[in-house]
Amino acid sequence: MLRTAFELDASDIHLIPRKSDTLIEFRIHDHLYEYDLMAKPIADRLISYYKFRAGMDIGERRRPQSGSYDIVIHEHKINLRFSTLPTPYDESLVIRLLPQIWNTRLSDLSIFSESTAQLSQLLNFENGLILFSGPTGSGKTTTMYTMLHSAKRRYNCRIVTLEDPIEKLNENFIQMEINEKADLTYQTGFKAILRHDPDIIMVGEIRDLETAKIAVRAALTGHLVLSTVHATNAVLTIHRLIELGLSKFDLKETLVGVVAQRLVTLHCPRCGNVCEENCPNRLKMKRRRTAIFEILTGLPLLDALQDKKPSLGRYKRLEDYYRQISALGYLDPQRLAPGADHVPS
Repeated sequence: MLRTAFELDASDIHLIPRKSDTLIEFRIHDHLYEYDLMAKPIADRLISYYKFRAGMDIGERRRPQSGSYDIVIHEHKINLRFSTLPTPYDESLVIRLLPQIWNTRLSDLSIFSESTAQLSQLLNFENGLILFSGPTGSGKTTTMYTMLHSAKRRYNCRIVTLEDPIEKLNENFIQMEINEKADLTYQTGFKAILRHDPDIIMVGEIRDLETAKIAVRAALTGHLVLSTVHATNAVLTIHRLIELGLSKFDLKETLVGVVAQRLVTLHCPRCGNVCEENCPNRLKMKRRRTAIFEILTGLPLLDALQDKKPSLGRYKRLEDYYRQISALGYLDPQRLAPGADHVPS
């Protein structure tokens, strides 16, 4: 099951308990596909095995749990993250597959070179706050890691990350993982990082006012800080920080860029889903999904901080990119609404 999910480029495996059996589904490119049905006794033993390997409590089935461990599939190291939920029909299990091999470049993130060029320009700032927003699974962590790799190659700087949990291990970074049992929270971890001589700090998520204030303080004292905030677009990311309690003055002093992003499944306008050998779009279709970015920086960012409508020019909204990629023919005109289907061959 794990090998098949990896070969199909699935991001998650769902084991959904039902009255008489357990449904197994794969999430592939943001769509759920039915993979198999499993007898309940076998599913129960499989979930217990995973919980044991991931360091979770096998005897506890009444509360949610989470854990992780690493495996190797086709000589690729994969980190598996597990999450269980109690349901009326036993436990539900979701497994997230996180490949640990990193070979993504900034230019690989999007088919729009103007967006990747803007992301690269954000790394020219020696200090400041760069925020990323978007729903779960929109590629925020991938974008941040790619930017960190680019900064490391470009400047050979000291990079420290604080995550919950660590998504991709990297020996070139100093990485810390949240451990609430050991009183290592975002707040305590952030304070410790500031004493560790970092150049760039990556924080998994700004969740509350205290973490936001520490991020601002780090940016004011000469560090470049990257983090995520839950919001639907770039302008609302600023409003979210103000709702948390940050002042507009602090944001004007520290915020250098806000990036909202989504992932789009590509469809070749000439060949369909699979490009022919001589197709001119083959290079773009090498990755089935591409990111679109709404990047708020410079004068448009200043307008947003002053409660003005962001000025036109280089600022393009997510909606603009959706219209552009649709006009170019890269969105499948017959794309079905998200839902369950059989796993594609």
